Amino acid sequence: MAGLDVSYSTESDRLVAAAVLVEVDSGRLIAEAVSDGVAAFPYSPGLLAFREVPFLMEVLERLPATPDLVLCDGHGLTHPRRCGVACHLGVLTCLPSIGCAKTRFVGEHAEPGSRRGDRVPLTDAGEIIGEVLRTQDDTKPVYVSPGHRIGIAQSSDVVLSLCSDFRLPDPIRRADHISRLALKSGGPPTSR
Repeated sequence: MAGLDVSYSTESDRLVAAAVLVEVDSGRLIAEAVSDGVAAFPYSPGLLAFREVPFLMEVLERLPATPDLVLCDGHGLTHPRRCGVACHLGVLTCLPSIGCAKTRFVGEHAEPGSRRGDRVPLTDAGEIIGEVLRTQDDTKPVYVSPGHRIGIAQSSDVVLSLCSDFRLPDPIRRADHISRLALKSGGPPTSR
């Protein structure tokens, strides 16, 4: 499976996408890849996928093997149009995809219990669109939703299995780390 994240420059439209390919059962790192460039789509709330997906597609192609699942730092169905970055990427790649976000974009929910694994439904307009999942005891929950070809409960199960000692899944944390390092290196963006 691959964990994906995108980091943005605060001084320009430069961004870096990163992918981390891991073996799910062991957590063993198989490969990492980055793709950078200048965003061609302007920032618009709710349309972030249009800025990120071209770079995420490119970084996935740079991995030595096709993952069997993609885990995005962002939303899937938990999006006003029910089509966050995990949905876009899943449809374009035909791969099962999951969105795991740090903040709620839409919907309502009760507060999950305080223990690791506690979860409650996230609903919008009477529809269950994801789950609010506590990945560590007494930490803020994450917002998990399917992107493509996977169910809600299974999405949360996968996210929880990939959270070792931190709130966010390890592959997303690693992708965030390498994308930030690449962004800080300050080299010119690769041509697109």
